[in-house]
Amino acid sequence: MHNNAAVWLVDRHLDEGRAHKLAFKEIQSGRELTYGDLSEQSGQLAGAFRNLGMRAEERVACLIHDQIEYPAILFGAMKAGVIPVLLNTLLSADLYDVILRDCRAPVLVVSEALFPVVQAGLANNPYIRDVIVIGQGPEGTISFTEFQDQAVHMDPVDVSPDDCAFWLYSSGSTGQPKGVRHVHSAMRATADTYGRYVLGIREDDVVLSAAKIFFAYGLGNAVTFPLSVGATTLLWGARPTPDMMLDALTKERPTIFCGVPTLYAAMVAAMEGNGTPEHSLRLSISAGEALPADIGSNWQARIGVPILDGVGSTEMLHIFLSNAESDVEYGTSGVAVPGYDLRLVDEKGAEVDAGVVGELLVRGASSADGYWNQRDKSRATFEGAWTRTGDKYERREDGRYVYCGRTDDMFKVSGIWVSPFEVEQAIIAHEAVLEAAVVPATDDDGLEKPKAFVVLKDAHAADGFSDMIKPFVQEKVGKWKYPRWVDVVDDLPKTATGKIQRFKLRT
Repeated sequence: MHNNAAVWLVDRHLDEGRAHKLAFKEIQSGRELTYGDLSEQSGQLAGAFRNLGMRAEERVACLIHDQIEYPAILFGAMKAGVIPVLLNTLLSADLYDVILRDCRAPVLVVSEALFPVVQAGLANNPYIRDVIVIGQGPEGTISFTEFQDQAVHMDPVDVSPDDCAFWLYSSGSTGQPKGVRHVHSAMRATADTYGRYVLGIREDDVVLSAAKIFFAYGLGNAVTFPLSVGATTLLWGARPTPDMMLDALTKERPTIFCGVPTLYAAMVAAMEGNGTPEHSLRLSISAGEALPADIGSNWQARIGVPILDGVGSTEMLHIFLSNAESDVEYGTSGVAVPGYDLRLVDEKGAEVDAGVVGELLVRGASSADGYWNQRDKSRATFEGAWTRTGDKYERREDGRYVYCGRTDDMFKVSGIWVSPFEVEQAIIAHEAVLEAAVVPATDDDGLEKPKAFVVLKDAHAADGFSDMIKPFVQEKVGKWKYPRWVDVVDDLPKTATGKIQRFKLRT
């Protein structure tokens, strides 16, 4: 058996008669890539990386929009034994400089539109020797077309299942991003668990993921799961605005839509004004942050299909805790995905009983091989077969898990733990609210109490909102949990993957 993930996800389909089946379509341009094209182009790019002098286990940094070239580059590198490092396309120049120095990649492949963001930092980068631009690049760079066309096809190198296949960088919701190393067997592990048992993905599915390929969640949605069964992926390179996504549901007819809570909230708000689009969805999924119950219920009421809210992480590659199509309960994260084991532990590492809040630990075959050059953080996160998630959860008597917040976000009021997410859900239940974030703030006595930052659907509703929302929340979650202060804001600080950065709101 060939252990290179590119063989199972790409080349296998030629033997199974799918050479002419559509693998990827770029929505904006209409460009298409069949499974046969993907196999041929990735083999050619494997040869191109070797022609460039790249050796096995060297890294190639990939700063690429979700466009038709990306899958071939990803698998071309893997076929050559080179390790693609998938970079967030929405970062600052300073942060790119930090990451490119950290990963020490000698080669950078970059979309033309993204090149100006990294250009200044490349002059002093001690590692990068070649820059390949998809599109038009300045003198001193290599044209992607030329890079690809001059190469000779290369057969995939065989690897161990435990060989490193690619890197992702964590979203940096609480600090600097960390390089997360994943092995070849991990992609199939997510396909054989979440892809098979939760998505139930089929060859006739068409998948649209608003989450991008550089995001672990988006990589599974747009690449791993569709390719595991010979399905089709729609690539959307631009920012996924609510109106554009709703329009794509009608025009492109995906059967599976993969979003994040912030986008679902905005799409529900857009449908309130413009009506529900025609669509062919059979399923929607959500991850990145816990999905507020009202957003899930409102989406299902309008679209007619459920959102399967789930929990995953960059360290585990995809979702390991999820609702299922036949078992959806909004306001919970569901149960363990088949193939994963879960534990809740207290500060001393002892397992907690049902009804008690604890930190979530997960065990499964898709776990990362560790962080790059972050030994202490690797030791703190990866404990043998178990991975610490940094999420606080409560397990109910029926076995379902209820999200309480990030470990760093929890705080005590009157000696009792408060879940920011619980208070946020109560605030979002109000019809005037689009988004909310809750953090601790100190009162005149030096005691911590909840403070809320709220984004309204209509800014004109701000007058009197603070006085009105406090009793509304008290009635839903209890008098001691309500926000003592309420700031109406235009937006909330988020990572590029849509996670609210609550630490930036603390004072």
